[in-house]
Amino acid sequence: MVKRIVLNIDTQKIEEAARFYKNVLGLDLMMDHGWIATYGAADQKMDVQISFASEGGSGTPTPDLSIEVENVDEILEKVKAAGFPIEYGPTDEPWGVRRFYTRDPFDKLINILSHY
Repeated sequence: MVKRIVLNIDTQKIEEAARFYKNVLGLDLMMDHGWIATYGAADQKMDVQISFASEGGSGTPTPDLSIEVENVDEILEKVKAAGFPIEYGPTDEPWGVRRFYTRDPFDKLINILSHY
């Protein structure tokens, strides 16, 4: 039984993760060994999911990572305030999500969404 799937991003600038994943998304630093830093939500269980896609939907590129949040518009404002680019949206998609794309400090395309 799979208990966890962790995305690993190869970088020499580990400290940059805090700018986006902690400061914008509000994740907790769960582990820090200097050569690896893991962020997560300490107070909740996360579902195990992995997706495979030929596109991101609505003709968009496939994002490297999708992150579901409680309030997509609140996170959108934090992303803008932190100076991260908005590459798509925000938009309400016909499959029941409001979302936008941005890039994290490692140039990964991030799909941030909320179900409506």
